[in-house]
Amino acid sequence: MTRLAVTGSAAAIFAAAAVALIGGRAMQPQSGSSSLTFAAQADTGAPIYFRDPDGRPFYSLTPKKTADGRDYRAVRANEDISFDEPDESPRVVTADAKGDRKIKYYRNPMGLPDTSLVPKKDSMGMDYIPVYEGEDSDDGSVKLSPGKIQRSGVKSEPAELRRIRMLLRAPGTIQLDERRVSLVAMRADSFVQKVADVTTGSRVTKGQPLMEIYSSAVASAAAEYLATITSKTTGGIEPYGRGSRQRLINLDVPEPVIVEMEKSHALPITIQWSSPRDGIVLQRNAIEGMRAQPGDVLFRIADISQVWATVDVAERDLGNVAVGQPVTVRARSHPGRDFKGLISVIYPQVNKETRTARVRIELANADLALLPDMYVDAEIDTGTPVPVLSVAESALLDTGSRQAVLVDKGQGRFEPREVKPGRRGDGYVEIRDGLAEGDAVVTSANFLIDAESNLKAALKGFTEAGTAQAGDKAMGARP
Repeated sequence: MTRLAVTGSAAAIFAAAAVALIGGRAMQPQSGSSSLTFAAQADTGAPIYFRDPDGRPFYSLTPKKTADGRDYRAVRANEDISFDEPDESPRVVTADAKGDRKIKYYRNPMGLPDTSLVPKKDSMGMDYIPVYEGEDSDDGSVKLSPGKIQRSGVKSEPAELRRIRMLLRAPGTIQLDERRVSLVAMRADSFVQKVADVTTGSRVTKGQPLMEIYSSAVASAAAEYLATITSKTTGGIEPYGRGSRQRLINLDVPEPVIVEMEKSHALPITIQWSSPRDGIVLQRNAIEGMRAQPGDVLFRIADISQVWATVDVAERDLGNVAVGQPVTVRARSHPGRDFKGLISVIYPQVNKETRTARVRIELANADLALLPDMYVDAEIDTGTPVPVLSVAESALLDTGSRQAVLVDKGQGRFEPREVKPGRRGDGYVEIRDGLAEGDAVVTSANFLIDAESNLKAALKGFTEAGTAQAGDKAMGARP
């Protein structure tokens, strides 16, 4: 039977709650008497509060009289109130009802990790609660009555092997794949004779004509090459024409133009420049009749069939991110559609202002739905690749410097056990040390058990007991 000691100002609160819950059934005055009859009455000890002599829910911390001049009845410090009776009615029990059981120590009435071997009061004047033999165990476990467990709603479930799925969410933008961008620029002083019907935003294919160029340097190199391959003295392209052909290649003359010259043996007036790859024209600077200096960019073409998503990951999450992890990207312009990719690069720099690092994700974009600078949201799966031992996240009691769970030992006994948690996700937490598969842990009302049983003191005692046993073994091992 578990009894809750009534002390100080809290006694009036608990007694009032008892009368309110039970409707005053347990404190009805007997006929012919104006006082409440108790199961046992102790006449020693100082009163801790005073109650109405007729059993009504009126209490006072100082002596008081009723409206008709009768004194309130005193309640002394050695009286207990129990809520574990079968009829759910509270009754006051004196110290004699404890039998011959010995008091082991006194614990703090507010659940603080403080105990005493002698009666004591806390800073608010409340008496420490006695703990009797049989109500506490040396192994640090806590025992609760079946009634209290039922009222608290205690639930337990076993520790199991699970794959913890952790989704790390980060915002980002779509960027061009730097390996799929080409520039069309001249390597010699040239003039743009004609520009094809290609504008910024147009989609072009590899080999598609873009413009016609006249360059005196290209014309001179082409004439030299034709003279070499058509000369009867040299006898063809090898080996004398190799240098002339390389000169045309160095001037970036397209390969189809060179092949056509070799077939026709004709010198073209203008050279047709074509697109070096499939893609979208991002920039067009070529204008008919303009003069192009060496290095001037006339077209900028990018292939966006594969793009990058560059997302910003918080510094605290970088330890969970690795190259090769799968990522799901969602574009705000395409709700309900997922784009799958993999992390290819984690940039080795943290933004000192936002405390984030950039992560690059490669995405296939066959239908060109993703466009450069488009906003996206990424979900990175940083969970465990294999199942690990885990418990419900609600089972973990975290004090900041220590993490523990309550192991259900059966028959109302609970053992606080320190654990080392790992990754968290999907409502579960990985337990790296302290538990075995199948151990039943409390997942509901564990904080109520903490408050009821002074769990912090139990954890301290459990740790001290383990340290003492280790010390005894070490002493016994000495010669």
